[in-house]
Amino acid sequence: MKSPIDHRLGVLLLLGAAVLSVCFYNGCADNTKIKCQHGISTPCIPTDKPFEHLSEYHFFEGTLSDLNPIGQLIPYDLSTPLFSDYASKLRLLYVPKGSMIPYDESGALDFPPGSVLIKNFYYPLDKRDPAPNRMIVETRLLMRNDDGWDAEVYVWNEEQTEAFRKPTGDIKEVEWIDQNGKRRKVKYIIPTKNDCKTCHFSYKELLPLGPKIRNLNKIYHYKDGDANQLERWQQAGILTGRPTLSEMPKVAVWDDPSTGSIGERARIYLDVNCAHCHNSGGAANYSGLFLSLDEQDPLHLGMCKTPVAPGPGSGGFRFDIVPCKPEQSIMIFRLESVKPQERMPELGRTLIHKEGVELIKQWIKTLSCDSCKQN
Repeated sequence: MKSPIDHRLGVLLLLGAAVLSVCFYNGCADNTKIKCQHGISTPCIPTDKPFEHLSEYHFFEGTLSDLNPIGQLIPYDLSTPLFSDYASKLRLLYVPKGSMIPYDESGALDFPPGSVLIKNFYYPLDKRDPAPNRMIVETRLLMRNDDGWDAEVYVWNEEQTEAFRKPTGDIKEVEWIDQNGKRRKVKYIIPTKNDCKTCHFSYKELLPLGPKIRNLNKIYHYKDGDANQLERWQQAGILTGRPTLSEMPKVAVWDDPSTGSIGERARIYLDVNCAHCHNSGGAANYSGLFLSLDEQDPLHLGMCKTPVAPGPGSGGFRFDIVPCKPEQSIMIFRLESVKPQERMPELGRTLIHKEGVELIKQWIKTLSCDSCKQN
C-alpha cells in the first residue's frame, strides 16, 4: 500500500506531465508557457502552428491594450517608416536569449531563428491629445523559423481586449482627429497573409523590410532615457560586430529638412515605400522601375522611362518621371490616385499621403529639365 507521500508525489508528477503536454502542444519549448504563467519575462513562441489569440504569446504584461512589452522585448523605430494611411505604429523585437544578430549593412538583417518582429498599428483618437487614447487596429507578426520567415495578422476586437488571427484580412472603419483638429475617417484595410508575402517577397524569400542598419541608426526615447538603437541592441547582447557609431551608415529622415537635401529625403521615402516591390528581386521587377536607395541608373529610377504596361495606371502620361515636371509624371499620378487599379503602392494605402507626395513633387522639380523624347 502506497504512503500518503508517495500518493502526493504521483499526483504532482501527473499534473506536471499534463502541463508539459499542454506546453509542447502549443509549441512552447523549455517549459516557456509555465514560465509565462508565473510572470517570468519570456514570451511563448509556438514551433508548430501559430496561436489564434495574440494574448497567448505573452508579449505584453498587464492589460493587453496597454501594449506594455515584457522585459525581453525591445521597442524600436525607423528613421523613415512606411506610410499606412496615417496609422501610428509601435514596433517591438524579440530575440531568444543567447542568440545574436550579426551586423550587416548590405540589406535586411539576418535575425536568428526564434526571433519575432511585432508591429502594432493604431490611431490616436485625437492626435493633439498626449493622453494614450487610441484604437488599435491590427498587430502583425514576422516570426523567424528554422526554415525562414512566416507572417501572421491579428485583428483587434472593438472592446480592445484581444486580437484574433485572421489570415483572410479585414476592413475596419476608423475615425480620428488629426494634429490640425480635422476629423478624419478611413476604411482601413488589414492585409491578408498572402498580401504580407507579396510585399515581403525578395528573391523568392520572405524577408523583413524596414530593419536595416541605415534605417535603425537613430535615437530612441526609451523609458530609462534616450539612446542610439543599435548601441542599445549591442548592450542587450543581441547585436554583434557593430562598429563605432560614426562608422555606421545613416539616412535622411523624409520629413526633416535638417537631415538631408530634398533629393536625399525623397530617395529614402521611395526606398521605404516603394522599393520593397520595385527592385530587381521584388514583385514588380518586371517593370524595370527600381527605386531602392542604392540605385544609380536614371532610367531604372524612372527618368524619361516609358512603362512596360501602361494601361489605366499611366493616367495618359508617357513617362514614369519627367524631370522638373511632376504634373506630367506617371509616378505622381499613381501616388495621388486612390483607385485600386491605379494607386501606388497597391497595398497598405487607401488615402493620399499628401506630405509624401509633395516631397516627391519638389524633388522632381529640382531635376534638370529633359524633354523626354518618345523612343
